[in-house]
Amino acid sequence: MPAPPPAVGRAVALLRELGAAETAHPGGTLLAHLQRVQEQLAAWDARPALQLAGLCHAFYGTDGFPVALLSLDRRDELAAVIGVEAEDLVYVYASCDRKATYPTLADVDGTFQDRFTGRARIPEPQLRRDFAELSAANELDLARVDPAFREKRGPELLALFTRFRPLLSEPAWSDCRAVLAAG
Repeated sequence: MPAPPPAVGRAVALLRELGAAETAHPGGTLLAHLQRVQEQLAAWDARPALQLAGLCHAFYGTDGFPVALLSLDRRDELAAVIGVEAEDLVYVYASCDRKATYPTLADVDGTFQDRFTGRARIPEPQLRRDFAELSAANELDLARVDPAFREKRGPELLALFTRFRPLLSEPAWSDCRAVLAAG
């Protein structure tokens, strides 16, 4: 089921207003990347909230992309556009301390480290799956549009997503193997 068109339209309008269409990113602009991530999640039949989170995942910056379009004290503005559930996923994605979180994310008792607050928590299974799926969509887009990125980071990402395998949908896992093993 695709994300609701009105929410997508409002999110894209806000992204444009905040400069995502002019922000450089591998494969063109940040807006183009975000739209490709959302489209990838839709192709994997992700639920609408996760698709919207994919479209907006860089609003607060990420551990790998420091440009923030909104400050954290403006989370309610994004929630008003895409909904509370999708905004919460955006926050979780942006807040991830990857070095601390990635090694144990697939473990039932693995902790998620918030880089904004410094707090660790054990996320619920659905949140683990959503985070893994969004991570895969994001990294696969980069690997598709940038052969040098794929060559340099492909083996490391394939190892990461192999660890995440229990959390990934079958279409996501299939694409991880196809794209990352291709290098």
